[in-house]
Amino acid sequence: MTPEIADRVPPDNPGSREINFAIAERYNASRVLYDNLEKGFGNRLALTGPAGEKSYAELCGDAARWGHGFQSLGLQRGDRVLLFLDDTPAYPAAFFGAVRAGFVPLLINTLTPPDLLQFYLADSGAKVAVSEAEFCPRFDAEACKDTALHTLIVVNGEVAAHAAPKAIGAEAWLTEFPSELAEADTHRNEMAFWMYSSGSTGRPKGIVHLQHDMAYSNEAFAKNVLKLGADDICFSVPKIFFAYGFGNAITFPFSAGAATLLLPGQPKPAAIFEAIGRYRPTLFFGLPTLYTTLTKADGASAGDFSSLRMSLSAAEVLSNEVSSGWKALTGLEIVEGLGSTEALHIYLSNHQGNKKPGAAGLRVPGYEVVLKDKDGREVGDNEEGILWVRGDSATPLYWNRPDKTAETIRDEGWIYTGDRFVRDGDGFYFFRGRADDLVKISGQWVYPLEVELCLADHPDVRECAVFAAELPDRRMTLKAVVVMNQGAFDEGKATRQLQDYVKAKLLPYKYPREIKFIGELPKTGTGKIDRQAVMRM
Repeated sequence: MTPEIADRVPPDNPGSREINFAIAERYNASRVLYDNLEKGFGNRLALTGPAGEKSYAELCGDAARWGHGFQSLGLQRGDRVLLFLDDTPAYPAAFFGAVRAGFVPLLINTLTPPDLLQFYLADSGAKVAVSEAEFCPRFDAEACKDTALHTLIVVNGEVAAHAAPKAIGAEAWLTEFPSELAEADTHRNEMAFWMYSSGSTGRPKGIVHLQHDMAYSNEAFAKNVLKLGADDICFSVPKIFFAYGFGNAITFPFSAGAATLLLPGQPKPAAIFEAIGRYRPTLFFGLPTLYTTLTKADGASAGDFSSLRMSLSAAEVLSNEVSSGWKALTGLEIVEGLGSTEALHIYLSNHQGNKKPGAAGLRVPGYEVVLKDKDGREVGDNEEGILWVRGDSATPLYWNRPDKTAETIRDEGWIYTGDRFVRDGDGFYFFRGRADDLVKISGQWVYPLEVELCLADHPDVRECAVFAAELPDRRMTLKAVVVMNQGAFDEGKATRQLQDYVKAKLLPYKYPREIKFIGELPKTGTGKIDRQAVMRM
């Protein structure tokens, strides 16, 4: 099987021309790692962190062993390999080993329960899975039922209870294989890897990425925004299974011969501060919820952030209060951007020295971005429209989901995001919410996101979520779930203060009629606010 896929983005597109992107017809994405050997970077540091260090030569050797190991299990070109891994050196080694050998790794959220794991295995047809030892029990009878899985490979510990037909301990097994591996003769448009959507609005979708997509996202975003050098060390708290984390920790540092700091386990503030002080990263990648936690955490003021030259955020809108708090703590402004798993990484971004508060950013070179009204007509500056984006890192399809593919991936590779934006006269884009989240409250139209951003800027609010809820009489109302900075407060008084604050800052009818106070907002596996869970409160 040679799964070459028709790339919907034309090869001679304006974005590719803008960044002078050109890549051979026969191309394998493992070159992102292996080209460092040709450049003479074999002895350079590739990985650092609590799980150990690896040079580029050592990591390439490990990847080759993984590739040979997968081949020994009878896999054929294009077969899928499910990766259920934390951020340790085993992750990039297994990933690049699979890609170099012509197989297709699936990057799966490690918080996935057995029933959803079964869906991923069955949907993808994966015959082999690689898992952390601590996650072995997740591969129970429910997860393995009616799937093609025949081998579970276990890293970072001993094989534990599982229901897979066969299990292998990786540590001893990998020593059987050579440390060199020729790359598979893949086409630039063959499948390279998949990620799955979060599934917050239905069952998850398998987002397919092609061999050339990593190289394109690097040429477009990293070279224009990050401007990495070989002496940089990237620290992405968002995990590798997250598209944002994958670019931050894998694609971008390896494309520049730089290093990446991997932090396994749950990213608690104390562990993050300790890692920054000990391993001295130069770039820090977070999310708004993470920055909120870090700026309020015990011990934050004692942290040593002197090694950092750049801090970045994506995935959700960053409040002014959080941005100011991080600058006061570290001296760095947060560079905010916006992207998607479908596009692989960021296509709108602010820049150091050129940013606007509340803006998702400017168009990233290499990506075409337009705003259209609901009738498909392009809108001008300072007019609201739905954002469409195109670039040659975009997915061509959702696996086994022609309905969703047709809905989102349009003619010639344009992605319909469903996000509403306004572009100002300077080219900065401002997020206004989803196309379908406009609600009528007391006869007036309201965007919940506008109210949420207003509440988030209140000095007593740590974080919040605002959403529309239906009353028993079918009328709609606006609810807010709020985490306050202080643990002890008068809820009645706080409710009135926050409602009055919204009335004064926005229009009176936009205030949330109901406010619920809790100790912590629920989060998804990628660190975003779990809005489905919030709405069930």
